[in-house]
Amino acid sequence: MKLAFSTIGCPNWSYDEVVSTASDLGYDGFEVRGIGGEIYAPDVKQFKPENIEKTKEKLKSLGLGITMLTSGASLAVYSEKEKAVAEAKAYIDLAESLGVPYIRVMCTNRPMPDGGDIQLCKRLYKEILSYASGKNVLPLIETNGIFCDTKLLRDFVEECDGGVLWDINHPYRFNGESIETTLKNLGGRICYVHIKDSVVQNGVTKYKMLGYGDIPVKDALRGLKKAGYDGTVSLEWVKRWEPDLEEPGIVFSQFISTIKRYLKQL
Repeated sequence: MKLAFSTIGCPNWSYDEVVSTASDLGYDGFEVRGIGGEIYAPDVKQFKPENIEKTKEKLKSLGLGITMLTSGASLAVYSEKEKAVAEAKAYIDLAESLGVPYIRVMCTNRPMPDGGDIQLCKRLYKEILSYASGKNVLPLIETNGIFCDTKLLRDFVEECDGGVLWDINHPYRFNGESIETTLKNLGGRICYVHIKDSVVQNGVTKYKMLGYGDIPVKDALRGLKKAGYDGTVSLEWVKRWEPDLEEPGIVFSQFISTIKRYLKQL
């Protein structure tokens, strides 16, 4: 499995700081969910058309890859449908230019089940998949919102013939699913994995550094290995949204050393 971190965990870092940290700590790459003050990836300086080749050459020289472009497109929200489709298509175009294999889309932008129009989501996801066809980019739908219920997501993604971003926290924490159930439901549709650890304190989910929560991360890794998964597992440390979380320099170093130890124990 390849190891990455999401830039959602380092909202105050420059692009160069992201790249140098990924290289220095021994990551295989990083996932883009904003750079510094710019959350919209197509507007990041290094991803502008005139800079893309230089950006790709630098990453290649360091043996790094951009593992995913993580859009904020929410497909099950009627009031956002035009914006969501436009954002997803812009991310697909950028991913094609950069040679990035995946973009992320969602049903809604909340981790727990909170409604949304699943038929609208299905229609828009099919449209986005069609747009991505032939571009070597696969839009992945995340296990959040109504899709914390992965049986529902399985039926959805099989009908659409798409792929899944499995955030291991959300179905377990917000839908009470076991890791085994999620893996059974989603199987070979899992194309990318977000790692989070957390605990519940006074009814509120609190994110923790890897190994300090009670999410069965080792079980997830073991199940993925058994299923033959050889894709990316990426730390999603949501510091952009929760600024009181620990600093990325500490967390990214602790994550890669801990998960490498976990993987050796499988």
